[in-house]
Amino acid sequence: MAERMVVVGGDAAGMAAASQARRRRDRDDLEIVTFERGHFTSYSACGIPFWIGGVVPERDQLIARDPATFRDEFDIDVRLRHEVTAIDLDRREVVARDLEGGGEVRAGFDTLVYATGARPIQPDWSRAGVAGVFGMQTLDDGTALLDWLEREPRPRRAVVVGGGYIGVEMAEALLHHGLSVDLVEQADQPMSTVDPDMGELVAEAMRGTGIGIRAGLTVTGLEERDGRIAAVVTGEGPIPADVVVLGLGVRPNTALGEAAGLPVGPSGAIRVDRRMRVPGVPGVWAAGDCVESLHRVSGMPVHIPLGTHANKQGRVAGINIGGGYATFPGVIGTAVTKVCDLEVGRTGLRERDATAAGFEFVTVLAESTNRAGYYPGARPMTVKLIAERPSGRLLGAQIVGWSEAAKRIDALAVALWNHMTVDEMTALDLGYAPPYAPVWDPVLIAARKAVDALTHSGR
Repeated sequence: MAERMVVVGGDAAGMAAASQARRRRDRDDLEIVTFERGHFTSYSACGIPFWIGGVVPERDQLIARDPATFRDEFDIDVRLRHEVTAIDLDRREVVARDLEGGGEVRAGFDTLVYATGARPIQPDWSRAGVAGVFGMQTLDDGTALLDWLEREPRPRRAVVVGGGYIGVEMAEALLHHGLSVDLVEQADQPMSTVDPDMGELVAEAMRGTGIGIRAGLTVTGLEERDGRIAAVVTGEGPIPADVVVLGLGVRPNTALGEAAGLPVGPSGAIRVDRRMRVPGVPGVWAAGDCVESLHRVSGMPVHIPLGTHANKQGRVAGINIGGGYATFPGVIGTAVTKVCDLEVGRTGLRERDATAAGFEFVTVLAESTNRAGYYPGARPMTVKLIAERPSGRLLGAQIVGWSEAAKRIDALAVALWNHMTVDEMTALDLGYAPPYAPVWDPVLIAARKAVDALTHSGR
């Protein structure tokens, strides 16, 4: 009799695990059932702002594999619009509610993959049910927002609450619809994923596009008129709005797992080992935005929800379930985004992270250009490096600049991953041609500057 693998969550991590397990075990050996409460499988939530902004014309372009593909090509039983409401580890059973057909479904399992993702942060005031207020996590959220933007009377003023990746990307997307846009951020500037000096560069660029930055403000409520959003309420008074988008970040979706007895780590996410097994719970695996990972620089458990991690972790879990051997080695927090033409990249530790982890360090800022200065289109780029003192090991890096800026973070991420010192980095053999870089690449200039800083600090 075939074993049964049940997957809770049908997006990146869950379907990667199911696909990899299937590649190694056929249906006669392993039956795979996936429960997904939404309408879609394996889609790019990160691409939603670019679909909203019209850069990606069609919603379905964000879907990597639909349920029919998983059923027909992978022999995976995908059950959409089924929300798992309970996991019974003693009986080895999940309980799901059919959100459209009604009723309850029970499915026993030999192997369970917990891949519930993350849930958006929703303050109490956002739950008031005011029309015109949108989260932005699923394709359904995007569809609802686009419908609202086309509804009469057409919105003219938008407020985005939260200045993280989704917040700044959605602010740009709403600009493309011709709306006036204000971004409200509780911190002193948007993009707290980078240090304040680099975040200020992002804020300046956003103001240059016409986006209003309302930093240091906390939203406390909403005002409505005739059943529609009219303003967001802050400590400095109301900000008029015809549409509000929430970009306040996410938390790991652990409630179901915690209720079943799955262990939660210090980051607030589900604990797993390097093979993505849940320790102390035989036959149970977890992957994606609901789990914590080891930070390879600080050595601390962290929760960094990214599609890249989710796909890799799901793949590792599936290989192991299928009888192979794979491990997930950890993360270093590499991420990139854009605000109109400005590109932002980061990897490793920020200054406050390095301080919290107990490192002594130096920081440097290097100003350069994305191309040779004489080549048409050359524009400024700022590179920030954080290096351990006295060893010179790279601890973190951030880049803010124009075209060809963000992907340079990959070179710094590889250096960081491999424990390179800034001294070693000065000799990196990076590509050079005037259309793509100055003869001294901004990465090399920053490394040289960091070596000088270490020398002057008494390395």
